[in-house]
Amino acid sequence: MRTDYLGNPVSGTSDAALAAIDSFVDGFLSYETRAAEVIGAAEAHADHALLNAYAAILWLLLEAPEAAERAAPYLARARTAAAEAHPREKAFVDFVAAWSADDIPSALAIADTILAAWPRDLLVLKLRHYHDFNHGDFPAMLRAASAALPHADDVAHLHGMLAFAYEQCHLLDEAEAAARRALDLKRKEPWAQHALAHVMLTQGRVAEGVAFLEGVQDTWTGLNSFMDTHLWWHLALFYLSQGRFDAALAAYDDHCWAQEKGYSQDQVGAVSLLARLELAGVDVGERWSDLADYLAVRADDLVQPFLTLQYLYGLARAGRPETDTLLTAVRRAALEAPDHVRETWREVALPAADGLVAHTRGDYATALRGLRAALPRLSEIGGSHAQRDLFEQLVLDALIRTNRLSEAQQALELRRGFDPNGVPLNRALADVYDRLGLPGEAAKARARLA
Repeated sequence: MRTDYLGNPVSGTSDAALAAIDSFVDGFLSYETRAAEVIGAAEAHADHALLNAYAAILWLLLEAPEAAERAAPYLARARTAAAEAHPREKAFVDFVAAWSADDIPSALAIADTILAAWPRDLLVLKLRHYHDFNHGDFPAMLRAASAALPHADDVAHLHGMLAFAYEQCHLLDEAEAAARRALDLKRKEPWAQHALAHVMLTQGRVAEGVAFLEGVQDTWTGLNSFMDTHLWWHLALFYLSQGRFDAALAAYDDHCWAQEKGYSQDQVGAVSLLARLELAGVDVGERWSDLADYLAVRADDLVQPFLTLQYLYGLARAGRPETDTLLTAVRRAALEAPDHVRETWREVALPAADGLVAHTRGDYATALRGLRAALPRLSEIGGSHAQRDLFEQLVLDALIRTNRLSEAQQALELRRGFDPNGVPLNRALADVYDRLGLPGEAAKARARLA
């Protein structure tokens, strides 16, 4: 029995097919564009279960309504070939089939079965993390990565996954240790770089975060658009805190919104960064209009609530008519979504959607009602702490705009715990303290700006 480079069994495989498997798995875990070569490999090996299943998941990760349809031919071939495949490969085909049918609970159960038998199948671990993350089950991410650790301690990618799971569970010291272990094993481990950036952002280590990310930029080669744009997105957040608005805007123009403009993750990263720039007082010109031209096709896109809400904000901020179409689709999802996500659409995504649209239309009281109803359970829609922080920033903006200054002061001072010298934050604090009749505190906030 032959094995892939991680030691997992692969059946009936030629040298060319095995090389394609190894390239895909390592490329996928490394967030490199070469992972996309599996599509051609699947076409060249139409009778290979694993290669066709891998091609199918690449299409499912398109995160678009047509994803399952695009994956279907590869999944069909994988199912046919699975009759002669190794049990690990058969189980993986079943995992892909459950995912394609949007039966995520079954997919996760199959993933657990695979990982229990073959704990070095780090591709399955990564995909399990993807689904856990999208449902806000961060302890499940940590549990799965921790179980693999005794079997794959030598693999940098595992430590990167472990680092991000720790960070999302608010275990920041453990997250940093895991990230640094990953980077000791492999300096070009972008997921570990990303996890460490999260830690530094959460702890207010802004200057250190800039120095770290700028110091590893030379390794951002061959990355897929999500990973490249997302690392730049994190760097832009540090620039925003420092008040380096021109640098943050340049990161948007030259990196975050300069690659795969039709891809979900590039789109939501652009929405999020553009909104934050605007909340910091930056004039973004016609950029909302340009972005909305690409978001217009998302007017009925309900693949994930986290994605949908950001498409919605971008369309609404640009004043596009597709806003109301997508808002109607969210209302439909609240009634008709699959059982495992219907409550999230109804009780979290729908009030958040109402709040987001209201904010863009200047109805800040309604924005507060909707967003505040969603915030306590916002992790259920997926996204990281840093990504979901946009919703909290919009609440804060609405508090200031409705003169609820006492509440705004409380929120701002709590935020200062993890962004002590942030320029936008201390500017807002100075303004709020002036309006509250507390000139001494306003002066302290302005002094922090210096």
